[in-house]
Amino acid sequence: MSDKRRLLVLTSTFPRWHGDREPPFVLELAKRLTGHFEVTVLAPHAPGASLQESMEGVSVHRFRYCVSCCEVLAYNGGIMGNLAKNRWRFLLVPLFLFSEGYSLVRLTRKLRPDVIHAHWLIPQGMVAVCAGMLCRGRRPALVCTAHGSDLLGLPGGLFAWLKAWTIARLGRLAVVSEALRARAAELAPQHSAEVLPMGVDLSARFTPPAASARTHHEILCVGRLVEGKGVRHLIAAMPQVLMRHPDARLTIAGDGPDRQQLEACAETLGLAGKVAFPGALENEALPSLYGRAAVFVLPSLGEGLGLTAIEALGCECPVVASDLAAVREVVIDGVTGLLCRPGDPGGLAAKIIWLLDHPEQRAAMAHAGRQHVAEKYGWETVARNYRQLFDAMIS
Repeated sequence: MSDKRRLLVLTSTFPRWHGDREPPFVLELAKRLTGHFEVTVLAPHAPGASLQESMEGVSVHRFRYCVSCCEVLAYNGGIMGNLAKNRWRFLLVPLFLFSEGYSLVRLTRKLRPDVIHAHWLIPQGMVAVCAGMLCRGRRPALVCTAHGSDLLGLPGGLFAWLKAWTIARLGRLAVVSEALRARAAELAPQHSAEVLPMGVDLSARFTPPAASARTHHEILCVGRLVEGKGVRHLIAAMPQVLMRHPDARLTIAGDGPDRQQLEACAETLGLAGKVAFPGALENEALPSLYGRAAVFVLPSLGEGLGLTAIEALGCECPVVASDLAAVREVVIDGVTGLLCRPGDPGGLAAKIIWLLDHPEQRAAMAHAGRQHVAEKYGWETVARNYRQLFDAMIS
């Protein structure tokens, strides 16, 4: 029998199968902890996914919360995005919460984990707290990582109370940026949070390309096509960019409920042939996109961390980003990239044009950016920090 400690991970975002386009960061962290823990992940089921399998040394269990064809609450943009697409999906929320909690209690009683690690304060952190109250005997240590939307979104008295109630009952709250720690302190002043960002594979995947791969005209944006990502402001900036650089092209990689609206916006501005929407791409395709882009743009109106900016800088792609508290931890204005006011197409255009006009400064910022993110956001560092946290809580 293995003498490893047992770690149970609770999440609503996880690859549904090998090669899935869902963000893989929960799996990336989990698999790097398998040398120290027996790691089991509990995630929602989705059509086409296995109920139980092994992924890169991680045991994966998926809970059912409806008939397969109706299990559409998680994935493809996240729970909040899917609720916004179709209000009828709110009927699935009680089923989802009950099934997640029931499955967590069953797995906890079966596996007797030393630590439960919940990703997102709402709903996973809340569900883990409630499930812990139903567990007999010794309770596992409970850690929750808040990623941004769970702390910054869902405003209002009831949700603010739920967040504070959940934080007060966790063993430890981790957040992915200093900006989120400040937000958590507003919700629950008596409970401190620890900053533990998610990581990026900066050693094998997101690395500088060959010099010949980099173009001098392609502008890149990667992310979900929702209002909060600010993509419409980037599209609105393109006519001004094209006046200075007529050969510039914008690639917007991602999908979401706003895609048709954004495509119509580009067409209305006469940008046919200048803006491409390749849709959601497999994670393995992203490094080559960052590797050929002249500039990466993160035009978000709100961010918990800005992982795509970290990925871009890992590939030594210079960044223009919204001046947000969390983003400032990644993009140092004038050093590792350029910042501009959120929701300002004119500001975006001016910063993009400046980088396209100054290739030497552009390369210097990208190189400095690679060094900056490598020190803090490499998976080796992130996994070590989480392992030390879990060990301390068990001890």
